[in-house]
Amino acid sequence: QVQLEESGGGLVQAGVSLRLSCAASGRTFSTYAMGWFRQAPGKEREFVAAISWGGGYYYADSVKGRFTISRDNAKNTVYLQMNSLKPEDTAVYSCAAGRLGAYSHYDPRAYEYWGQGTQVTVSS
Repeated sequence: QVQLEESGGGLVQAGVSLRLSCAASGRTFSTYAMGWFRQAPGKEREFVAAISWGGGYYYADSVKGRFTISRDNAKNTVYLQMNSLKPEDTAVYSCAAGRLGAYSHYDPRAYEYWGQGTQVTVSS
């Protein structure tokens, strides 16, 4: 069992930066791939970014060049640095942990554990 808790969301103006954090506990953090997903009202959950157990990085096209995922294994924490935020980034952001199995990093089915989510709202 892995427990995940996100923090760092908020209400900001377009162009502002935010850093989301996801603290993990319960098992060895470094054995899991970690991902960030988001879901806006009326839309399906979509992949944002992921970092693999081997250190590979993956990003959705919509955030590439603006968002950066990183992890600190000593702190059992994964981060999502979000720069140049746009109104279309408004969503509930959730972190996830998983061993991927037969699925790719962008597939929610690859992740076994999910946090409760943190709201990010970007105004014009």
